Amino acid sequence: MATRSVVVKIGTTSVTDESGGVAYGILVNVALDVADLLEQGWSVVVVTSGAITAGWFEVGRGRPRPTDGATLQAVSAVGQPLLMHAWRNAFAEVGLDVGQVLLAPLDFSHRGQYLHARGTLEALATLGVVAVVNENDAVADEEIRFGDNDRLAALVANLVAASHLVLLTDTDGLLTADPRLDPTATLIEEVPAFDADLDDVAGQSRSGVGSGGMASKLAAARMATWSGITTVIAPARAHNPLRQALSGSPGVGTTFRPRPERLSARKSWIAFAVASHGRMRINQGAMQALEHHGRSLLRVGIESIEGTFIEGDAVDIIGPDGQIVAKGLTRVGHESFFEGDDVVVHRDDLVLLRGT
Repeated sequence: MATRSVVVKIGTTSVTDESGGVAYGILVNVALDVADLLEQGWSVVVVTSGAITAGWFEVGRGRPRPTDGATLQAVSAVGQPLLMHAWRNAFAEVGLDVGQVLLAPLDFSHRGQYLHARGTLEALATLGVVAVVNENDAVADEEIRFGDNDRLAALVANLVAASHLVLLTDTDGLLTADPRLDPTATLIEEVPAFDADLDDVAGQSRSGVGSGGMASKLAAARMATWSGITTVIAPARAHNPLRQALSGSPGVGTTFRPRPERLSARKSWIAFAVASHGRMRINQGAMQALEHHGRSLLRVGIESIEGTFIEGDAVDIIGPDGQIVAKGLTRVGHESFFEGDDVVVHRDDLVLLRGT
């Protein structure tokens, strides 16, 4: 991808209007910004939410929105082509073509699929086509149940080695308090590093339409900044929202500064894209070896194991205080844990996560 590259995610409450239909004006504003950035040499990938809401607007006929997974998946299958048609028309107004890319969790957890997805996005960029990415809701019920596309956007930013991630939403950014409860809440314009206090100011989704909320966006920002990606949470309905977010306009959004040391693409994949299948509790000596000496995890340093995992699976590594110290790819399965080499997780397959 280009040296300056951005993944921009637009949430459900911004992509759709109060009735649930597609908010076409927002899409056009984003398309205008994307066209301008492309002329400046940026590479841009769009991650969109809103398929379920748009689909229910089409077929719901005023009925209460369903909550069961099977119906939500069916509704997303109705809404996705409606959403893509709107994006296609919006980008056509600025002379750009779009390509739909639907991703599921397997595309990130399986290394081969991960690389194929990267190749597709890179090829679209080479063709001058704007990739519009969404979770494949029609088959991936995990996304419907557990979160919005904020995490997906962070994973895509990681996938394409983006320099920036912009999360466009229906709020001004991260505020000092929930404005529904505290009218004196003010915008936090910059977050140089993550700390425990940030989680305290993250409220819940205000609309009941999107499945993310500020906590989801903070989790995405944490993932991205650990991968060296500058992240901005900004209002989708601002004038030129994407350009303002990237330019650091005063009073527009919250900017999260990246860590000085960017994780390699492979270690980012291990840390954030692969689901953990087990846990290994280690002693103080092993923790010191991992955190201060860059060693591999040896069998002698493991107090106990939990879960069902095989060779090559990701596992969480838990310190004596019960907190996650690291994550890595195990060289042994749970059934053969006491057999073979003493190295259980090699340092090349291990990512320290203390502080995330």
